[in-house]
Amino acid sequence: MRTHTLPLLAVLTIALSSSGYAADAVARKSNVIILLADDLGYADLGCQGSKEVISPNIDSIAKNGVRCTAGYVSAPQCCPSRAGLITGRYQNRFGFEANPGPAAEASAGLPVDQRTIADRMKAAGYVTGMVGKWHLGRGESFRPYNRGFDETFWHPSGGILFPKKKTGFLPDIYRGADPVQEKEYSTDAFAREAVAFIDRHQKDPFFLYVAFVPPHWPMEAKDEDLAKFSHIPDLHRRTMLAMMSSLDANVGRVLKKIKEANLEEDTLVFFLSDNGGPTGKERTQPDGDFEYGQNTSKNDPCRGVKGQVLEGGIRIPFLAQWKGHIPAGSTYDKPVISLDIASTALALAGVIPERDWKLDGTNLVPFLTGKNEQAPHDTLYWRFRFPPNRPEMHRWAIRSGDWKLVKDGATKPALYQLSSDISESKDLAAEKPELVEKLSEDWNRWDSQNQEPLWEGPAKKSKAQPPRSADARSQR
Repeated sequence: MRTHTLPLLAVLTIALSSSGYAADAVARKSNVIILLADDLGYADLGCQGSKEVISPNIDSIAKNGVRCTAGYVSAPQCCPSRAGLITGRYQNRFGFEANPGPAAEASAGLPVDQRTIADRMKAAGYVTGMVGKWHLGRGESFRPYNRGFDETFWHPSGGILFPKKKTGFLPDIYRGADPVQEKEYSTDAFAREAVAFIDRHQKDPFFLYVAFVPPHWPMEAKDEDLAKFSHIPDLHRRTMLAMMSSLDANVGRVLKKIKEANLEEDTLVFFLSDNGGPTGKERTQPDGDFEYGQNTSKNDPCRGVKGQVLEGGIRIPFLAQWKGHIPAGSTYDKPVISLDIASTALALAGVIPERDWKLDGTNLVPFLTGKNEQAPHDTLYWRFRFPPNRPEMHRWAIRSGDWKLVKDGATKPALYQLSSDISESKDLAAEKPELVEKLSEDWNRWDSQNQEPLWEGPAKKSKAQPPRSADARSQR
């Protein structure tokens, strides 16, 4: 993988300035907004090819900017993916392996020694805001207002859409440390708060992180949105499409505010999902009970779902716009990852990362603008030991160039050439044993720097780990 922090300050300054970018960013102190969907499938946007999802506002980000066709997250599950996004580091480096189990929930969270994007942007003179689903710990020390965010309107763990019938309010909503009595559908409330934050800080450089709930379970949509999809016989899919319609409308509210405030040229907007979609089973009873935890998302043409390190679990919609900087209507096909967002935000702030930050991302702007024609990454890695006490289900993967070696649970490592096989349908491991061995060794080298999972006890030694050299030779 590329080194993103160089040893000499002078070398870094020269390298960044030669792109014509860093000096520009220092002068402008451009804003950064992250819009995060939850459990959104790779295929479930109009700009991603969907004929069912109505998403003109989200699609406009691609129309006015770039659609990254090989966009990844660092984990196939909510909590670890968000830990990687918010720190710019592989979460495995600090043991944030998976969603905490019930026994660990009270004490688990993003380790307090890990600095967030908000910490670093705040230190650079930015106003920082967080709205929506946090899911990185509910203990006092883990809460977003203690993790670098100046202003927060947040819910600890997600999974809320409508207010409770008994109280008339959304449960577990806070403004900073104070509980809030919120009456709106959460998607509407989160967009309202995001718009208000932008309005308050139009003249300040700001960093805003907005984490919506749709289309994550529970499957709940407003009547006016459900009516748009009455022709869909599967009530489960109909509800998911309605939730997406609401999400799109509220992303539109945020984008409209940016335009009204004349901030489009001063604001880089990212839109992505936290992991691939949990697709669920086809239902023969259209009006039957919802399948718990599933949302009928579609990951086509990728194989796999949320919780897997096949492409369907980690390859996600990844869009960005920055008027006057990123070419409108462009596509970018080289692999990028959510970890890159922190490095990109810091570059806009004029911050040169220090060596001991050990960031794993890359400033994407030179790549997305075409100033750098190389790939942002030589290699990307994944490790997902979930559940920790079920080693037969542990997963890992490595992508190097167009090649991906993946062990998804209780299977042998499989090798795919993604440039011609995005659906991972043809295993080439038997044909290329030397490449399997090399990628296994590369993954082991990376994994040797990682920590064991922090909660529910350390994972047991697992056959799901990649073979060492001798093992690799035995599999030829």
